[in-house]
Amino acid sequence: MTQPAHLSTFSSALSYLDPFAALDFLERAFGFERTMVITDETGALGHAQMTFGNGTIMIGSEWNENRKSPRSVGGKCTQTVHVHLDEDLDAHCARARAAGAVIEAAPEDQFYGDRTYRAVDPEGHVWTFGQTVRAVSRAEAEAESGLKIEAATWE
Repeated sequence: MTQPAHLSTFSSALSYLDPFAALDFLERAFGFERTMVITDETGALGHAQMTFGNGTIMIGSEWNENRKSPRSVGGKCTQTVHVHLDEDLDAHCARARAAGAVIEAAPEDQFYGDRTYRAVDPEGHVWTFGQTVRAVSRAEAEAESGLKIEAATWE
């Protein structure tokens, strides 16, 4: 059976203490769009999905002892969600900052040809955003970084 066209091949699922506030923040700060919101009879969020470009993230509440918001575990975060932009990265960063995101790493050009920045949302989830700004060969990236890069493909 083929997957429905509206689904990504994979996506991240993030737990929040206040998932409705997270939905609002992710729209305002990063430009995500709500595509599904499921609530129970009390109005509590059961599940939500948001898109950005052709990617999907799932947003929910803390639902067991092992699915927590970073805010509930002393700010610890075990994953970073990366979003690749087609739009102006610096303007995106300014929008995120104005909406209350903490910018941990300001926009900066990287050796592999992307410009990136890192932001933290109000509950402590870490987000990185990147935009390709120049074509770089693997040899050029290795020379600039001093690293050995093995990759099945290098665009």
